[in-house]
Amino acid sequence: MLKNITIGQYYPGETPIHNLDPRIKILTTFIFIISLFFIDTFLPYALVVGFILSTILLSKIPIKYIIRGIKPLLIIIIVTFFINIFMTKGEILFEIGPLDVTKQGLIQATFMALRLIFLIIGTSLLTLTTSPIALTDGIERLLNPFRKIGVPAHELAMMMTIALRFIPTLLEETDKIMMAQKARGADFESGNVLNRAKSLVPLLVPLFISAFRRADELAMAMEARCYRGGENRTRMRQLKLEKRDFFAMVITLILLIIIIWSRFW
Repeated sequence: MLKNITIGQYYPGETPIHNLDPRIKILTTFIFIISLFFIDTFLPYALVVGFILSTILLSKIPIKYIIRGIKPLLIIIIVTFFINIFMTKGEILFEIGPLDVTKQGLIQATFMALRLIFLIIGTSLLTLTTSPIALTDGIERLLNPFRKIGVPAHELAMMMTIALRFIPTLLEETDKIMMAQKARGADFESGNVLNRAKSLVPLLVPLFISAFRRADELAMAMEARCYRGGENRTRMRQLKLEKRDFFAMVITLILLIIIIWSRFW
């Protein structure tokens, strides 16, 4: 299950989406996320589905690979769905014991579930189609204007990219530790939810030790290569905006404008 998480992984390819400027992909992802929070009816989700499907088809990433990335977070989506059903007041449709299921609760729960699914897919597409180096360069270039007020653009970009890059690594390490402990008689699957959560506590110590060890190895490797931060740093690939980048930005802005228009008018 842990291996199914796609956030932080890179799917190599030479497609129109892969070749977009990383700055544009980061900005369009933020615009897409903002647009999701303006949706209050079901019709705009048809546009979102069309936008997502078009992006997936252009990136040539298997749809099964995208769906697989939702599975590990399915429990969060389900819990959010039921919380909104039972906690939203309104017209009561039926009762389940002491809990009331309302019409407004069903609508709100569906909106929240769809929003979470599209958030996961959108952020996954960003990392799946952008290499860690390109993502670092894109974040740094976007943060460069804030250097005048003392924001360490390069360091922040490096930290965020390393954090994303280490997500699949740490998940793989967690899976290995779980397999090793299962071979020694550990049980992570029986009992209720509370017992399963308690059984995961022994994973934390070896996982933290592994994470600190990897961080120390990475720091040593960067020092061995004379890494000194972003000052006077050269790049093999210079970022340059092209027509396809402006086209992608315009399409995303049109999506945002249509969604905002559908909400207020």
